Amino acid sequence: MKHCITINGRNYSEEEIHNLNDCFKKMYGKDSFELSLLYFLEEWYNESLMLRVHTSGSTGKPKELWVEKERMINSARLTVSFLGLKQGDSALLCMPLEYIAGKMVVVRSLVANLNLITMKPCGRPLEHLEHIPDFAAMIPMQVYNSLQNEKDKEKLKKIRHLIIGGGAIDDNMAEELKSFPNNVWSTYGMTETLSHVALRKLNGNDASMWYTPFSNVDIKLSEEGTLVIYAPSVNQDILVTNDIAEINSKRQFRIIGRKDNIINTGGVKVQIEKVETRLKTMLTELDFMVTSVKDEKFGERIVLLVSSPITSEEDIHNAINILPPYWRPKQIIRCNNLPLTGTGKPDRANARLLAEKLKIKD
Repeated sequence: MKHCITINGRNYSEEEIHNLNDCFKKMYGKDSFELSLLYFLEEWYNESLMLRVHTSGSTGKPKELWVEKERMINSARLTVSFLGLKQGDSALLCMPLEYIAGKMVVVRSLVANLNLITMKPCGRPLEHLEHIPDFAAMIPMQVYNSLQNEKDKEKLKKIRHLIIGGGAIDDNMAEELKSFPNNVWSTYGMTETLSHVALRKLNGNDASMWYTPFSNVDIKLSEEGTLVIYAPSVNQDILVTNDIAEINSKRQFRIIGRKDNIINTGGVKVQIEKVETRLKTMLTELDFMVTSVKDEKFGERIVLLVSSPITSEEDIHNAINILPPYWRPKQIIRCNNLPLTGTGKPDRANARLLAEKLKIKD
């Protein structure tokens, strides 16, 4: 375990970390993101072999987990080795430290002795960035926002290794990233795997729709068609995910959708992600989510949650009518904001609750 860390160009020893509270308050402010980083490092350097993490809660209530620090180090080494990061390279920390993705950026910096560049988590983390990092981990929303601003976009292009995780990558975003000159990756993982265990390239000649697991990760499908992961260096348990997947002959996989995102309407099983993907090709200016409400006749009926007032009702109905009959939302529900988790993922559980609250009874 490394006993020093470089933060914004300054090197701190393990001993100094425990005495930096007042210094960081003066340097960054008493409510700064850097102070939360210091609290994480103090926890990292305490005597416990375990560290507490929280799941994102994208499909239900967030869970608290205790994980071994040694396994977090193993996960960090896999990424550092795969990307070829080395001592002196820089890494951008722009994600909340409450979740595993932010924590692992810090651990990777410790393992590889990277210069950790801090930027308070926000929708546009590159806006005030002065020095382009060699490595950055971002969620799709942050990448999307960066692509909308020319200055941010140019900074994004210069990042040597950009990994994007925490949610699905829209086809339009993937198309725009395809021409980027440096490496752009989509990640697959979860809190239980201590960040990602597989990557897929989004740009260059080796761009692919398939995720390639790290060499020590085994995968297979369950009887229900969900992905099963065995990654002993980061988790000793066999993990049966809720992700419906396909596996090809090269030991790669792609995700079709989540098992718990299936709507059973009149005996027909409809995958939410498939409906959303099809609609996004037609409703490019619309912020929406597909969800369901209880229905006396069909068990569940599909509804569309919409937060953007830009697209007309007629355009929405025209797009819906192109879908296969059983995929078509039976109701459009307007809301102020779409339910999202703390990491920017669709909050499917709260989407269903909101739809039930706002639905029009037959």
